[in-house]
Amino acid sequence: MYADNKLPGQSHRMKSGTMVLKGAPAPDLPYAMAKRAFDLFFAGLGVVALSPLLGLIAAVIKLDSRGPILYKGQRVGINGESFNILKFRTMVSNAEARGGSTTPEDDPRITKVGRMLRRRKLDEFPQLWNVLVGDMSFVGPRPQVQWAVDLYTPEERIVLSVRPGITDYASLRFANEGEILKGSTNPDRDYMEEIHPEKMRLSLEYVRSRSFAADMSIIARTLGAVFKPFWN
Repeated sequence: MYADNKLPGQSHRMKSGTMVLKGAPAPDLPYAMAKRAFDLFFAGLGVVALSPLLGLIAAVIKLDSRGPILYKGQRVGINGESFNILKFRTMVSNAEARGGSTTPEDDPRITKVGRMLRRRKLDEFPQLWNVLVGDMSFVGPRPQVQWAVDLYTPEERIVLSVRPGITDYASLRFANEGEILKGSTNPDRDYMEEIHPEKMRLSLEYVRSRSFAADMSIIARTLGAVFKPFWN
């Protein structure tokens, strides 16, 4: 099903860095410029407008548990280049040394405040900075850890031809990913077997048919999903 059957801890065949992605759609310059302008304007606006909320969340995290306020995790971005994704820390300090990179809803590493932040997707707010500096876009396939990218088939690597994003079709479809993996004894394996194939299909669909109108639709649907609990 995958390029190989290796899981974390086994050797990797693909290294991070610039790569040639055969079969990737040709870039549309006007769309790319409009998308980047949108990202810059609204990411900058978001950082400024949300600064009081971001400060409050940071203070609550610091009071709740020991460790840094932000989580910095290495992910694979456009053209296979690695970058550090930013999130509010929702797990105990040094969580990566205590378990896998996939997090079920009932993962014991999640802190009390972290559980609330993850439920409302508030832990993703620091990625506004990733968007601002160009590591990510508001819309695009979610970035993966290196071992997961190493399992991609040549066709799947097409997703690396675009900037990864905060949201996309796959994020909307699997907003309850943690709930799906609840009770799993091997979350990394179950993610690759049960969730990855459909997420990748949706990510490839986005890359091949992306447009500014599609991006706006995804953002609108994402905002609707995020704020829906507050409206009910």
